[in-house]
Amino acid sequence: MTSVSLLGPGDEPIVLGVTTPAAPVRVPTTRRYLMCPPEYFTVEYAINPWMDPTRPIDTGLAVEQWNALKETYERLGHRVELIEPVPGLPDMVFSANSGTVVDGRVLGSRFRAEQRGPEADHFRRWFLANGYKSVVMPERTNEAEGDFTWTGKYLLAGTGFRTDPLAHSEAQEVLGVPVISLQLVDPRYYHLDVALFVLTDDLIAYYPEAFSPGTREVLRRLFPDAVIATAEDAACLGLNAVSDGRNVILPVEATALADQLTRRGFDPVFVDISELRKSGGGPKCCTMELRN
Repeated sequence: MTSVSLLGPGDEPIVLGVTTPAAPVRVPTTRRYLMCPPEYFTVEYAINPWMDPTRPIDTGLAVEQWNALKETYERLGHRVELIEPVPGLPDMVFSANSGTVVDGRVLGSRFRAEQRGPEADHFRRWFLANGYKSVVMPERTNEAEGDFTWTGKYLLAGTGFRTDPLAHSEAQEVLGVPVISLQLVDPRYYHLDVALFVLTDDLIAYYPEAFSPGTREVLRRLFPDAVIATAEDAACLGLNAVSDGRNVILPVEATALADQLTRRGFDPVFVDISELRKSGGGPKCCTMELRN
């Protein structure tokens, strides 16, 4: 904010006007996503603090919410590819955890929880069946875009709860991109994609308290203009969001975050993920980006 002033009688300043810098013009880019219908979604085990097998689950509602998310992407001009769900794999809906794709190269996943282990091979076979030539399955535990976030310049790589820190160097070798390690410290935010998301190549939003002190300093240095989320926004998985450079798909409860995004020139697009959140997932968890 700037003002123009002159000196009046007695050298008292006279303010002539106040201007507020206009928000940047944000330009969306068309994306391609891989999603998995939640036909078999339920919560029958607990592998994160959000999951409680004793709580009732409405699979039909989860399907409705997922369909609304898919239709939102398509309405915004994005292309959605589908992988068939598999009985007995209730978390397969969270496709982001099963592959990281950069410039057509695919690094598959290796899950820490044995319940999700079989998902990785179903996605591997989907990639091969759909023309991907460079598909590498990891030796180290990595939960793909759950902990790997591509900015367009760097691969931000989370660790602390799921992904093995040695998987970061493996990702650099397979994908051929610079990797920056980030330490997660709050078990509620066990994956990077529930604590941080990319808005544009040089701008992120994140919740500082989810990270170690050293990681916070790294993020401040790399992204000094970052959007800082509130505790309330983080607690509703508001940072499990998806941006196309202008439109930001995020949970309906993340209102303070949406206000900040609007002031930065973005268009918040709300979706209801209340049923899927019972398993610790949101819009991003349901969405693997295919960067070809």
